[in-house]
Amino acid sequence: MDRQEIVARAETLERWEVGETVAEALGTANRPDPVLPRGGGPAGNARLTAWVGVVLFVLLAVEGITLIDIHGLISWHIVVGVLLIGPVLLKVASTGWRMVRYYAGSSAYRAAGAPPMPLRLLGPLVILSTVALLATGVTIALIGPETARGGLAGTPISPLFLHQASFAVWIVVMSLHVLGRLAPAARILTGRAVGAVAVSGGLVRGTLIVVAGAAAVWLAVVILGDSSAWQHEIFVGH
Repeated sequence: MDRQEIVARAETLERWEVGETVAEALGTANRPDPVLPRGGGPAGNARLTAWVGVVLFVLLAVEGITLIDIHGLISWHIVVGVLLIGPVLLKVASTGWRMVRYYAGSSAYRAAGAPPMPLRLLGPLVILSTVALLATGVTIALIGPETARGGLAGTPISPLFLHQASFAVWIVVMSLHVLGRLAPAARILTGRAVGAVAVSGGLVRGTLIVVAGAAAVWLAVVILGDSSAWQHEIFVGH
């Protein structure tokens, strides 16, 4: 195979990946999720991920509103930020399970297929930036404003700066993620992804979402009680 043929094949593959990614983002890609008994299989997994995505979308919208007046709404900012932890962990678990089953050779998950390569590469960035944002947020909520603004290990880099930097990265990758997954999620939730076929496991999926939410509420109450110092400070620059 000469160099010209290699380049031609690479360009064809690139065009194919772009086209597949656009189709996925628009919700027009034909990637059927097989329906299995009991838990629902790939179709059940897709529904769980989509419903958790809706919960996260709502919570993130509320969190965004708190940024309008971070000083006056600091308590809500902390509470909603902590409430995100439960659904985020559940979404990571559901997508992680799908990935493991796919690469482990499950026939049903293989039939469902994998997302286009750009979305697969974006996934780890979404997870890492989200974990960094939530971890630094919880940390500065607990250590208080004075320590949060102090440098780490004799450097000018503070925990608050790390939280702000992780937010800057997160907002970019999350925006791309939402653009790529919003239409497919809507297609799943409206039933167009599997037609009129019933997907079993709804009670289990609902229970998982409720348990994740309840755990997040408990954690939010605990952390809010330990973050009262922020009530009297201006959350600068976020």
